[in-house]
Amino acid sequence: MRSLLIAASLLILATFTPPAFATGGEPLDDPTADPGACLAAANMPDDRRTIALCSKVIDSRETEKKDRCKALRARAAARARLGEVDGAIQDYDDALRVDPKQPDALNARGELWRGKGDARKALADFAAALKLNPDHVAARANHKAVALEVERAGVQQALAGKPSFDCSRARKAVDKAICADPALADLDRRIDTLYRRALRDSAGQREALRALKQAHSAFVAARDVGFGRPGYDLRAVLEARLRQLSGG
Repeated sequence: MRSLLIAASLLILATFTPPAFATGGEPLDDPTADPGACLAAANMPDDRRTIALCSKVIDSRETEKKDRCKALRARAAARARLGEVDGAIQDYDDALRVDPKQPDALNARGELWRGKGDARKALADFAAALKLNPDHVAARANHKAVALEVERAGVQQALAGKPSFDCSRARKAVDKAICADPALADLDRRIDTLYRRALRDSAGQREALRALKQAHSAFVAARDVGFGRPGYDLRAVLEARLRQLSGG
């Protein structure tokens, strides 16, 4: 008899399934999770309410895939507007894991990466968005803008510490001093860039063009004559000319 009771107890234990408790990030059953309310708040937009309502939808295991994806994107947009950039990126990550074919989400995440200064990740997201939708206007504009930024940064890095002239041909003492100091070299190059831009802007304006060339020739002549004299500050002279050309 005792052996029969033990066997029956073991059978009951073997077939008994304990209740499930959500731990960590497991979804919950939440009867108040309403995708409609989440999206309605997002359309207001009411960012704090959107985050609260959409979080319920995201965390509920009763939520369908498409609704969870919409809720993640809505919460991401709300977080981005509130300045919670890392949280917004995480939501877009999760949304794209649910459905990778979302050009709008890719573009939005790319804009966040751009804001964080990560051009590589931004370009990758914009390119992925365009691959899914070649006619995506925002992604195309963003991709072009970031590509130009990267190109400019590369050019600036390549030119850093280099003047507007060939140092191997420098003969004047002032030119040799500029070549020997990266900070002075950068000032010289920036002055040359602004001067050339001013020449282009003055094209067709004879008097303005003549005055611009005369002013620049006078600056160069005064710089060459003054360099090396007691109290002469080449850096201050270059900075003053840069301000003149930039309108400062």
